[in-house]
Amino acid sequence: MSDSSPLPPVRLHPEAELARDALSTPLLSRAVLLARWAGPGTRVDAGGGLVDEQLPAAAEALGLTGDDAAAHASEAWRVAVDAGLVEVTDEEAGTVTAGEDLPLLTGGAPHDVLAVWLAALEAVLADATVPDLDDLVDAMDEGGEIDFSRLDWDPEGEAAFLDGVLGNLYLLTVTEDGPGGGPVPLPALAASMIVPGDLGEPTNDMLEQISDAMMRLDDQFRLLEPIGLVAYRPVDEALMGDPEEEPAAAVDETDVSRYGMVRLTPLGLYGLRARLLEAGFQAPAVGDLVDKGADALLDGSSGYGPQAARAETEQWLDRREPLDAARELLDAARGSDEGAPLRRLRCQQALSLVGARAEPAVREVLDDPELGGLARVWLSELGAADVPPPSEDLVYWLTIDTLAAQLAAEGNSDELQGLVEGLAQQHSGFFAAAWRVGHPATADVLEAMGRLHPDKRIAKEARKAAFKARSQQGG
Repeated sequence: MSDSSPLPPVRLHPEAELARDALSTPLLSRAVLLARWAGPGTRVDAGGGLVDEQLPAAAEALGLTGDDAAAHASEAWRVAVDAGLVEVTDEEAGTVTAGEDLPLLTGGAPHDVLAVWLAALEAVLADATVPDLDDLVDAMDEGGEIDFSRLDWDPEGEAAFLDGVLGNLYLLTVTEDGPGGGPVPLPALAASMIVPGDLGEPTNDMLEQISDAMMRLDDQFRLLEPIGLVAYRPVDEALMGDPEEEPAAAVDETDVSRYGMVRLTPLGLYGLRARLLEAGFQAPAVGDLVDKGADALLDGSSGYGPQAARAETEQWLDRREPLDAARELLDAARGSDEGAPLRRLRCQQALSLVGARAEPAVREVLDDPELGGLARVWLSELGAADVPPPSEDLVYWLTIDTLAAQLAAEGNSDELQGLVEGLAQQHSGFFAAAWRVGHPATADVLEAMGRLHPDKRIAKEARKAAFKARSQQGG
């Protein structure tokens, strides 16, 4: 995932709702309870963790029982310390006091609560890349010290792998043609980090790497679920049993969910976006443009998918008087730069959301050389009366402008290819006239038509017209 090009925009839940979600996550709520439970008699070790003698009392304060109670209490305490809910006041004596951030959870704004949750998330992510206890025990020497060379553990590599997996999960979630908020199979997520995108079938070595990665991710997602980052269905324990043994019950070998399913929660989307922004990625959110001008809206949403662009525009329009908004949009749609055709397309789409209240503003630009075609199309679609017919020159200019916008929005898509084929079929003399159109994108559009049209004769005609247009433009 490159940090140079913007990611698709994410649709976030309101911060107040996300803050409530954060406070209700099992791990943060336990950390808060322990921060309030701690008192003058609470003691910590050199690393800030609760001393062993106090773990049973901490587990009891959390209402935890069973073999894992002490471990869960210890984990919650570490989160409390790392998130600033508890502060070590004297390292030698091992004494603690309430942290400065603890009052924020009851008296702070939603953004303050989320900042505490993000700090807790970082602590959990760091823990998720540490080898498990069995590996640590195996790596201990006779003196009880851990021999890190025996662990085969690369901390930076482990962190980068998990970051990459979470980045891919974020991308799958926010991409409009992806699974959205639905779960992603764990094998597909592991394969996204190992199998090159242009490879048809993975090799046996890759399949083995995918299997190993799945087991690592299964452990990590189990740790990340209690902090609210993901909703996770773990790998079926039966898959990890001895292959020589008969399964206790019949299993469906085709059920992909048995291999683990994971999805980001709304809180997880917020958290990963915050981490991506911190890492320098361009990770927009729907609503980022609502307080900006129409030029920023049309340019900023130019790379959005249709659903996100519509949602962004609806929020922008909600804050403005319809007729004023229509005039501002039309003014921003002018221009001869490379992005202008797509701005005009986005403007036309935005005006359709304004509806009939935009008609006076649209009629004002009927004689505008850059907006007159757009105005006629929009008024006709509205069913307005007295729409003046366009001149032949305007029809050709609008056609080039529309194709340029589609090319910028979708690239060489099947939809654009169908549009090109239909255009060439309906107008036999199109190329003979189109190269003369005084539009900055004329040559580029004709070259694209030459690439896209399946008929070699027509494609050659388009390329010839493109050459003439470029020569006329002096290029």
